[in-house]
Amino acid sequence: MAQRKVTAFVDSQERLTEDVYSMWIREEEMAAQAKPGQFISVYTKDGAKLLPRPISICETNKETGMLRIVYRTVGAGTEEFSRYQAGDTVDIMGPLGNGFPLEEAAEGKTAFLIGGGIGIPPMLELAKQLNCNKEVILGYRDVLFLNEEFAPYGEVVLATEDGSAGTKGNVIDAIREHGLKADVIFACGPTPMLRALKAYAAEENITCFLSLEEKMACGIGACLACVCKTKNVDEHSQVHNARICKDGPVFRAEEVEL
Repeated sequence: MAQRKVTAFVDSQERLTEDVYSMWIREEEMAAQAKPGQFISVYTKDGAKLLPRPISICETNKETGMLRIVYRTVGAGTEEFSRYQAGDTVDIMGPLGNGFPLEEAAEGKTAFLIGGGIGIPPMLELAKQLNCNKEVILGYRDVLFLNEEFAPYGEVVLATEDGSAGTKGNVIDAIREHGLKADVIFACGPTPMLRALKAYAAEENITCFLSLEEKMACGIGACLACVCKTKNVDEHSQVHNARICKDGPVFRAEEVEL
């Protein structure tokens, strides 16, 4: 699938927490093509900032031709995005990456959908599209967001570092506290969480797919700025690396070193 850079329109923007925003973007072809786990590159209007910001696709609506991103403001680029209003234009490229393999969670199986922090948004479209039993485990530092939107698609279990909601601790603490079991794991979040889930999946002999979070530059696999160590030899660089933007961001847990 060819990547396209287009000028799209902001349909709406909502502030979810002090620093987390939800934006719906109208772009029919991209919304029609996007798969759960893919991302888009969002360009600023500042000519001095040439590199786009990679942001996971949270939801798509093929009927209305829109896609949703939920992002945290962490610098000048995302701060600019947070000021966009309905009717503003935004330059985006996508859909990018490989997405989650839906066929790994067939009807009758149970899947863990695990999101940590800003790795939570891409799990929402996955929850909508999977046709299996779903256990949604969401990890936060303290302030919750999006958790209520998962409720129609599966049981939602929360973990917070400060114990203000759900299990006090991390997502694995929550899994064990509730005695949850699964056939397959889909996860996105910070590297320490993914590293722990890789070990947990190996111990429990569970198939596990991880969506890696990484700073990116080009977003299409040309610059090698977002490589990770892997068991396989990359055809582009001829070393044991994989390009997260191009070969991922979703990998089998056993394929990558974290």
